[in-house]
Amino acid sequence: MADSARPLHFTTRAVTSGRPPAVPDAPLNTPLVLTSTYGSFGELEYGRYGNPTWTAFEDALGDLEGGTCVSFGSGMAAIGAVLDLVPTGGVVVAPRHSYTGTVGRLKDLEARGAVVPVWVDITDTDEVVAAAAGAALVWLESPTNPALELADIPAIVRGAHAAGALVVVDNTFATPLLQRPLEHGADLVVHAVTKYLAGHSDLLMGAVVTGDPALAAKVTGSRTLGGAIPSAFEAFLALRGLRTLAVRLERAQATAQRLVQRLEGYPGVLETRYPGFGAIISIVVADAEAADALVRATRLWRAATSLGGVESTLERRRRWAAEAPTIPEGLVRLSVGLEDADDLWDDLAQAIA
Repeated sequence: MADSARPLHFTTRAVTSGRPPAVPDAPLNTPLVLTSTYGSFGELEYGRYGNPTWTAFEDALGDLEGGTCVSFGSGMAAIGAVLDLVPTGGVVVAPRHSYTGTVGRLKDLEARGAVVPVWVDITDTDEVVAAAAGAALVWLESPTNPALELADIPAIVRGAHAAGALVVVDNTFATPLLQRPLEHGADLVVHAVTKYLAGHSDLLMGAVVTGDPALAAKVTGSRTLGGAIPSAFEAFLALRGLRTLAVRLERAQATAQRLVQRLEGYPGVLETRYPGFGAIISIVVADAEAADALVRATRLWRAATSLGGVESTLERRRRWAAEAPTIPEGLVRLSVGLEDADDLWDDLAQAIA
């Protein structure tokens, strides 16, 4: 019999959190609730304010990250809600290598005089902490997309808080099974639920998690007033995906680590970037032409811009104009899926050749 005094493992909680009470004839899963309007005099009233299917997903992810979860219609909507916390003209410290959507949103806000971005090398903790002086928000990715650099989250959090800045961590690549930034003092966590949490490349959704009730209320208010709500159906699918996150991530990570061992020093591969965990690898080949040829030559790996699904995908990141100019032209980002490791290697090796 399980020891009731011992907290459940995170892999177990990914399966059990957010379920209805265990009573006779109750469904095991929260049903899909499709409604725009509720009866009056309750807590919900209207579909933009809440939905039981959202709540089930939010309870599960909030439990895994250790805070209150607020779900959104996309990862970009979640990013926007966090940036809404920054006062007009406030300074936002952000990695020079970041998700292009984050970079694009910050540059758009800068053009309108709403924020002042300060771009930093996230691996240089002293530089980040120095930039936090006078900042309203420090935005972290760890690992960064697509450079796969790591930030010293606890040290940056301490320095940023001493300077009076909030800290948000985009935890999309690591997921709460590999990294829980709130435990290291971060104020907020952002997820593109579309990626690993949902895991099947079939929905758009985002989430913000925070341990601060006041911040949770502000983020929820931003969602309600901005209307950036998820659909009930996508929340239902995302929670179903979350149930298998542990086994999917374990398999994909194990395969990624096998591929990294073969890629390092492989002819034609100038550099292999892997942070030591997770299922994203970046490799650098000679130039853009070589990278484009590699991507077009794969048969099992699919050329696609998203990541975190059960299928393995790859793309040359500098094909996007918004990608940082310091990312090599020949960098190819690989999202490792659930196919057989030898099959993935054979396809990748012939494409490199």
